[in-house]
Amino acid sequence: MIEVDDGVQLWVECTGDGRGVPLVLCHGGPGLWDYLGPLAGLLDQDRLVVRWDQRGCGRSQGRHGPFTVDGHVADLDAIRTALGIDRWIVGGHSWGASLALRSVLTHPISAAGLLYLSGTGLGRSWHADYTAARRDRLTPEQFTRLEQLDALDHRTDAQEREWRTLSWAPDFAARNSALELASIDARAPWSINWESNTTINGETKRWDHAALLDACTRIAAPTLMLHGAQDPRPPYAIEDVARAIPSAEVRIVDDVGHMPWLERPGAVMAVVDDWLDRIL
Repeated sequence: MIEVDDGVQLWVECTGDGRGVPLVLCHGGPGLWDYLGPLAGLLDQDRLVVRWDQRGCGRSQGRHGPFTVDGHVADLDAIRTALGIDRWIVGGHSWGASLALRSVLTHPISAAGLLYLSGTGLGRSWHADYTAARRDRLTPEQFTRLEQLDALDHRTDAQEREWRTLSWAPDFAARNSALELASIDARAPWSINWESNTTINGETKRWDHAALLDACTRIAAPTLMLHGAQDPRPPYAIEDVARAIPSAEVRIVDDVGHMPWLERPGAVMAVVDDWLDRIL
């Protein structure tokens, strides 16, 4: 547990031998918990990999915030300082990719690279396609059941696991294994922090996209933007950010969805390892 400036303690996990430039991974959500252990296991052979539960999430304190993007960026930098790390590669998945981007913009000196995994860009033009894909990838019976669970004011633990599984199954490309893969994180013992989710999502919708894209043109850190070809958050969602960042490399991995390291771990490791070998 690492204590940040306002006394909140954040859960942090470090793996790897620390020989190379460290890498930090920011989980998605907002309001979820660290689920990036399998990805860290692919990448921590030659470096320290840091994972954390964001404020109010999972094993971290601060259940009632305050929740702001700048606050999360400050929490992340406090972790870096507490660990005695001068420079690290800042990585994030989904919402965590947006957080990683904002961290690099705010603290460019400490950013040795930006790893932008399955991000969503800055706009919302993709959201209709995302909604349609979620419905298309469930059977009619599954979608009806998901709607029933959505409508409940309170879900039992079993119903919550079922709701999570059905909600997250469309994130995977392989329909025959989607429910099984989705159930991995659905079984996590922590509750979703809906206050964090609502507050942070509300803030990101108010971002000044033009100003952020202009700021992205000044990012000097090497940047890898990795996205699944079958992600229901379609690859075109990241095109605005990719065009803005001078050093951005976009790699689309075939036959995977939103969590590519669970469906094709070897392909993801090959792409990221190649990028790391070239930038470090």
